[in-house]
Amino acid sequence: MNKTKSKIKDSSSLTVKITKGALCALCVSLVLILIFAFLLRFIAIDEEAISPVVQVIKGVSILVGVFIALKGVFEMGFINGIIIGLTYTIIAFVCFSMLDGFTFEFSKTLLNDVIFGSIIGGISGIIAVNMKKKPS
Repeated sequence: MNKTKSKIKDSSSLTVKITKGALCALCVSLVLILIFAFLLRFIAIDEEAISPVVQVIKGVSILVGVFIALKGVFEMGFINGIIIGLTYTIIAFVCFSMLDGFTFEFSKTLLNDVIFGSIIGGISGIIAVNMKKKPS
C-alpha cells in the first residue's frame, strides 16, 4: 500500500514539476519576446532575422524551464525534458494565438515548433539531470 501511495505522490509531483517548468518557460519567453519587440522599435532588423531570434528565445525558454522543473531529479531527464518541451509548445501556441486575436492557425510552423520544442527539451533534460551531483 505504501508503494502505491508513493507512486501516486511521485506521479502528481512529476506533473506539478512539468507544469511548473512549462509555465516558467512561458514566462521567460514572454519577457524575452517583449524585450525583443521593444528593441525592434528602435533598431532596424531585417525581417528574415526575426524568425531565428524567436527560435533562440524559445530554445532558451525551454532550457530554463527544464532546469527549473528538474531541480532535484536525477533520472529520466530525456523523457521529462521532451514532455516539458511539448507542454511548453502547446501552452505557448495557445497563449500567443490568443494574443494575436485568437488566430489558432495549424500549419507547418506549428509542427516545426513541436519538433524543435521536443528536441530542445530532451537535450536540456539530459543536461539538467547530468549536471547535478547525486545524493550519496
